[in-house]
Amino acid sequence: MILLVTGANGQLGRSFQKIAADFPDYQFHFYDSSQLDITSKNDVLEAVENLCPDYIINCAAYTAVDKAESEKESAYLINKTAVGHLCEAALNIGATLVHYSSDYVYHNIDHRPLKETDPTTPKGIYAQSKLAGEQTITASGCQAITIRTSWVYSEFGNNFVKTMLRLGVERDTLSVVNDQIGCPTYATDIATSTMAMIAQYPYNIESQITVNYANEGQISWYDFAAEIFRLSNIKIELKSISASDYPTPAERPSWSVLNMTYIEEQFTIVPIPWEVSLSKVILALNS
Repeated sequence: MILLVTGANGQLGRSFQKIAADFPDYQFHFYDSSQLDITSKNDVLEAVENLCPDYIINCAAYTAVDKAESEKESAYLINKTAVGHLCEAALNIGATLVHYSSDYVYHNIDHRPLKETDPTTPKGIYAQSKLAGEQTITASGCQAITIRTSWVYSEFGNNFVKTMLRLGVERDTLSVVNDQIGCPTYATDIATSTMAMIAQYPYNIESQITVNYANEGQISWYDFAAEIFRLSNIKIELKSISASDYPTPAERPSWSVLNMTYIEEQFTIVPIPWEVSLSKVILALNS
């Protein structure tokens, strides 16, 4: 089975590269933005036609949440328009698109785990562009798995865990928001769970599905930072603040805990507790 993976140099793309050897029955073909510009329709159609993959795994995304407020065109180009190109290419050859979306599309404050069927009320350009990408997939009619995930981190690229480790060395005191609740999710767990879904798709399920995936559990950014420092033996004065004390250009959801009943029942995938995955990453980064 042939897999075309975009966004090869991002957190998720590099996580797929890390696990590729564990799946010898699959041929992975990785493309970064210099090798495949997904914003170019002709480039996408040509690359997909030449490779003829069974699955197109789209790890490319515009993820600069605050910058998106002033870069709307760029956010929509990557998160919506480019997704449309991938949909068309998938339809042309009968491939299945795997696409990653965000907990930000919900922006629901019911304080219960959010289901895939819950209303979407995205706030901010980034969140709106991610939902627009989902809607583009739906409208295209291509076979697709859309995975909504949250608070992604890894050994690679820029993310909250690596930022905390850097600031923990540079500073004596740090303030972190305590009233935004979600679940940190390890990119390698996302990649591994994606492969488990691919192995079972499309047996007895619809041709287009949207599924939540995150690590198990819930925590605030403040408590997550505290655990990062504890595991890393970093001594720092950590101060708890509210989101209103730390205004940002884009509004973040105060509640992003995802309900994962669907993925557990449909694919028998049991999400790994965030504490377990965080320990692995801290060990890798500190070794």
